[in-house]
Amino acid sequence: MKSTNLAENIAARLTEAILTGRVAPGERLNESELARQFKVSRAPIREALQQLKEQGLLLNSPRRGMFVVILDEEDMQKMNSLRLVLEAEALRLAKSNFTPQTERPVRQILRKMETSQPSPAVDATRLDLELHRRIWKLSGNEYLERMLVTLTAPLFAYAILTRPKDEKMRMILDSHRPLLDYLEGKSDQHAERVVFEHLNLRWHDPGRYSSLLPRPLSRSPEGRETVDSVQNLH
Repeated sequence: MKSTNLAENIAARLTEAILTGRVAPGERLNESELARQFKVSRAPIREALQQLKEQGLLLNSPRRGMFVVILDEEDMQKMNSLRLVLEAEALRLAKSNFTPQTERPVRQILRKMETSQPSPAVDATRLDLELHRRIWKLSGNEYLERMLVTLTAPLFAYAILTRPKDEKMRMILDSHRPLLDYLEGKSDQHAERVVFEHLNLRWHDPGRYSSLLPRPLSRSPEGRETVDSVQNLH
C-alpha cells in the first residue's frame, strides 16, 4: 500500500475513533504509540495527523504535540468574532459574483437541508459546512477562503464532538435563508448583521471579541453598499 493511501486509511480510522468517542476531546495522540498500534513507521502517522489537523479534529500545541480539539467558551467567542469580520467580507464579495449559475449549487444545498430526514450531527454539520464553503469560494479570493476554512475547522469539528452520540440533528432552513436573501439582494441588512444573527443562533455571544458592527447600510450613488459608522456589538 502506498504511503499516501496508508496515511489516508489511518486518518479515516482515527477520525472514526474520535467521532465515536473512543478518543476523547483533549486527548493527546502520540506518534510513537500510534506507529506501534498500527505497525507502521512514524511517517504515515505524521501525515495522517496532519490531515486531521487540517480537518479541525486536532490542534497542535507547540512542544507538546497533537491533541483532539477541545475549545472553551472564550476560544469559541474569539474564533466567531474573527469569523464575523471575515465571513461578512466573503458574503459581500460573493454577492457581487452571484449569478443564476453560481446560485444553483447554493440552492441545491439548501434544498438538502430542507428535505433531509433527521440525521447524525456529523452529517448535518458537514452539510452546514458545505454551504458556507460554497459561499466563501464565491468570494473569488482564495486567501480569504483558506483563512475561513482554517479558522472554522475546529469550530465545526468541536460542534460534532460535543453533541450527544445518540442525538439526531435536523438542519433549520430559516437559519441559512438570510444568507441566500442577502446574496440575491433581497435583504436590507448589511453583511455583518446577517452573519452575526446567523452565528448568534448557534453560538453564545459570537461578537464578544469583535469591537465593531456596522449600522444599517446606506447606498453609494453607484448602488454599492457602504458603512457610514459603527457601533459596539453589545
